[in-house]
Amino acid sequence: MNKENILGTEKITKLIKQFSIPCIISMLVNSLYNMVDQIFIGHGVGILGNGATNVVFPISVIALAISLMFGDGASAYLSLKLGEKNKEEGAKGVSTGILLALIISVVLTLTSYIFLNDLLNLFGCTEALKDYAMSYGKIIVLGLPFVIIGTTLNSIIRADGSPKYSMFSMVLGAIINIILDPIFIFIFDMGVEGAALATIISQFITFILNILYLKKLKNIKLTKENLKPNWKIIKKVTMLGTSSFITQMSIVLVIAVENNLLGKYGLESTYGSEIPITVLGIVMKISQILYSIVLGLSVGAQPIFGYNYGSRKYDRVKETLKIVLTTSIIITLISFILFQTIPDKLILIFGSGDQKYIEFACLTFRIYLMLVIANGVQMPAGIFFQSIGKSAKSAILSLSRQVLFLIPAMFLLGHYFGIKGILYSGPVADGIAFILSSIFLIVEIKNLSKFNKNEEKIEIKEEQTTMQGKKIIITIGREYGSGGRYIGKILSEKLGIKLYDKEIIYKTAKETGLQVDYITQLEQQKNKLDSIWYYGKLNNNDKIFISESNIIKEIAKKESCIIIGRCANYILKDEENLIKIFIYSDIDDKIKRSIKYYGIPENKAKKTIKEINAKRSEHYKHYTGETWNDPANYDICINSAIGVEKVAEIINNLVNKKIEKE
Repeated sequence: MNKENILGTEKITKLIKQFSIPCIISMLVNSLYNMVDQIFIGHGVGILGNGATNVVFPISVIALAISLMFGDGASAYLSLKLGEKNKEEGAKGVSTGILLALIISVVLTLTSYIFLNDLLNLFGCTEALKDYAMSYGKIIVLGLPFVIIGTTLNSIIRADGSPKYSMFSMVLGAIINIILDPIFIFIFDMGVEGAALATIISQFITFILNILYLKKLKNIKLTKENLKPNWKIIKKVTMLGTSSFITQMSIVLVIAVENNLLGKYGLESTYGSEIPITVLGIVMKISQILYSIVLGLSVGAQPIFGYNYGSRKYDRVKETLKIVLTTSIIITLISFILFQTIPDKLILIFGSGDQKYIEFACLTFRIYLMLVIANGVQMPAGIFFQSIGKSAKSAILSLSRQVLFLIPAMFLLGHYFGIKGILYSGPVADGIAFILSSIFLIVEIKNLSKFNKNEEKIEIKEEQTTMQGKKIIITIGREYGSGGRYIGKILSEKLGIKLYDKEIIYKTAKETGLQVDYITQLEQQKNKLDSIWYYGKLNNNDKIFISESNIIKEIAKKESCIIIGRCANYILKDEENLIKIFIYSDIDDKIKRSIKYYGIPENKAKKTIKEINAKRSEHYKHYTGETWNDPANYDICINSAIGVEKVAEIINNLVNKKIEKE
């Protein structure tokens, strides 16, 4: 019996410290990049300089979205392939991620430079801010390849097992930015151009350090051959990073809408357009420090949630959730007190301003961040549901505050209450998102308390079988309700070789520490949202697939066998003496079988069959990049409507003829 994973035994507080602190530091460093320029610009240039950086900021977020899509996608692909012990494929995925980052970064740089004026207008730039924004933006845009490739490599370096190196390159870049900003702004009197130059130099340093790491990758070796474009890998890497891209692009959308509405309604107020755009941009970046801590804490707890949920250690799941939520609420409560009591002190960190500027800053902190405590529940809830495999709830919660609630609230409240309506949209969105998160969490916690905690004990008998001294491996993919498993059983008896189906689940349970019924529930049941809403880390679905893949390979190495489902035809595609079979059937035949043998009500049979087959198809597509029921992936495709015994007999004859020929 394997030694139990520390995620299921170690003290929860110790695990959270171990996993969350590096995440928090990395996210804080990213947030500091956004803030440092504004602090020095505020003191060296003034309000208009800070306003200019706020309208350029969405371009930096777009760059971050792209880099996280390819970085998180490539790192997730690498982790999957390393788990499958397929380093060559992992290297191809990493090379693909880097190549995509390079190509798109060049395209984004050229496009942004040429159409910078149009982009700034799109992001709410006013005439008073235009000159500063153009000066700052032209330099920032030239550094986009460094930030995109550097950040992409950061994710890959972490997946390669060197999170400290990744953190070092990021922290060093941030320190250099802090040092260069005052030199360029105050000593060389370069204004916003100096701040932009300091930023891209620091990003270049991180970029160089990360490029140098590629020569000492621990788990893979990159070659020129890896750089050949492969559409399947491109699609896979991009898909795995889609959720990171969507999350960041939602921020771009919010900023664009917010700046335009602030400019419009600010012009109608006593504050003008520039003060609201500048102040809210600063307030959002200050609050980003808070969100970095909460998000880092939650992401760090992700493997703790996932492992213990899959192991049915629900008390540990609830304990982890309690600690994360309590810590997050304490952090947001402290922030709330600061935002309400000393907003004038906080805004002065970013430079002085007139009475209107200070007045609007105090209003913004106190109104816009009025319910900031709610984020201490909403953000961890989104990560929690993703960790336990409930991607739909995770996606809803992750996007609810920004897209579903905040943007509509800004339009509606802005229309009726002007500039203050924009500020009140913040607590409205936070409040609704909090209510939704709380409902989801309460229901889930109640479900955890109801689940059965009895562990299924299974004894696995190891047998080795061959056929006439020759090894033969048969894989059977099958539609739900086609009788594929029963055909495999008949074939096993006819050929005298072992059938592997449930045994693979029991072996996987032993290896992973996850429970048998949990594995049964998850395996081959991936849906499209699971494939898209992905945080760049291995989840339980991935761990199950990797474990089953390795078990299937071990079985195939030592004996003749029949393996049911589980992408076995793809996993064993390089094996000799492999016969790949796919069993399908007419819908009416599948309905009859589902009613008779699986006890599915007649009125639900057709829908159930379609849903299960769709999930099997998506699971196969996600892990192989190929189409599940494509005849090209199999040696034999046969309709079981002619009778399962007849099908088994046909396959038996074909197998025996193959053996005789050899």
